[in-house]
Amino acid sequence: MITLIGSIAATLTTVSFVPQALKILKTKQTHDISLFMYILFGSGVLMWLVYGVLIKSMPIIIANAVTLCLIIPILVMKLIYK
Repeated sequence: MITLIGSIAATLTTVSFVPQALKILKTKQTHDISLFMYILFGSGVLMWLVYGVLIKSMPIIIANAVTLCLIIPILVMKLIYK
């Protein structure tokens, strides 16, 4: 049950970035999102990923790797579509 709750939480928080990425791709507008927030959050996610690798926890590794794969394009689009 604990693993299920953790998996659901990881899925929801990871998938939460998809609407933002799709909206940016569609509108090419990023002026309403904070570059600093995404840099801080992305750094935190990267640290969680490293932590997951160090303790060999696949749920932590997968959730944070996928989240990072969604955050990086948002950061790139923020820099491109100023």
